[in-house]
Amino acid sequence: MKLDEFHLERIQSEWENIVEYNLSESGIEPLRIDELVPHNAMQKTILETKLGYPQTNGSIPLRRNISALYAGATEKDILVTNGGSEANMVSIWNMLHEADDRKDIVIELPNYMQIWGYSRALGANVKSFWLKKEDNVWVPDVEGLKHLVSKKTRLIALCNPNNPTGAVMKEDHLKAIADIAEDCGAWILSDEIYSGAELIDQRTPTMWDYYDNVLVTSGLSKVYALPGLRIGWIACKDEEKTDELWAYSDYTSIAPSMMGDVLGQIALETEMREFIEKRTRRILKENWSAMENWLGENEGMFSCIRPEASPVCLVEYHRDIKSTDLADRLIEEKSVLIAPGDHFLLPQNIRVGYGHDKKKLVKGLSLIADFLKKEK
Repeated sequence: MKLDEFHLERIQSEWENIVEYNLSESGIEPLRIDELVPHNAMQKTILETKLGYPQTNGSIPLRRNISALYAGATEKDILVTNGGSEANMVSIWNMLHEADDRKDIVIELPNYMQIWGYSRALGANVKSFWLKKEDNVWVPDVEGLKHLVSKKTRLIALCNPNNPTGAVMKEDHLKAIADIAEDCGAWILSDEIYSGAELIDQRTPTMWDYYDNVLVTSGLSKVYALPGLRIGWIACKDEEKTDELWAYSDYTSIAPSMMGDVLGQIALETEMREFIEKRTRRILKENWSAMENWLGENEGMFSCIRPEASPVCLVEYHRDIKSTDLADRLIEEKSVLIAPGDHFLLPQNIRVGYGHDKKKLVKGLSLIADFLKKEK
């Protein structure tokens, strides 16, 4: 198996802790432990936690709290993983290994390119259907998807809310995709790690509610502002498949961390979960106003469809410079890091993360505009 370099992760890993203005970040300003565990008695309990192995598929209390996010689910429907990335990896590995002669995977694009790269490395025949622009909104090309699936299609992979556009598939979209998957006998992998980070009033619908053969992946890294805990999960209605996935994770990371499990339980208790989601939406709405001001001040140089959810947006720029070259020069000349659109197969675009410090966001955006004003 040969893996292609994961270009987005590489540029972030190399530069995010070096530049002064990191606008490549795809999450929310992280919570501190004392915000998550504000009371002395709770803090004492945490400090007395023995750092052994937790239950390898996640403790029952953690899985029970996760299952509350999905109607009718129980802890038996949940596998806890090390971040959403392991959840996606284990899902793809299992789907292809148990696929017999079904080797086609159809992936929604644009997308976070982990599933794309890992599927190709495992020998899948990767196809793609795209979000398209309609009336200044991103919508899935459902008709295009219909022409891509067949009896060889093992999996349809979605990212909803979408990274990098912030678009949200509505109920009609999910029902249509579920019907397509059912007709050809395919599973659906729905990466829903940004569900709960809405700028719109309605919560993103979950594919869990519309299809039985679905793997829903998510985690605490984005909406819940706890990337350092490395807690992700897979939700699956098929108990036998959930156990299968658990067996695969025995060969990857074996178990989540004990502190990740314990603090994850706290984060997903109803009162704390609602507090964190409210905090996330407040940060996004406040920071999006700064993004809107910047886009308005630089109309003609940038354009962007307003995201419906997630702390990232896709910005098209109207200058003749390759996005990877733009990213390199912004690092070198302005100490600003952005995610190049080339890494999402979208030239002349950049992904901007707006979920962190507002002052740094405003300054970083100003530096990007200053740079491009000098480019023709």
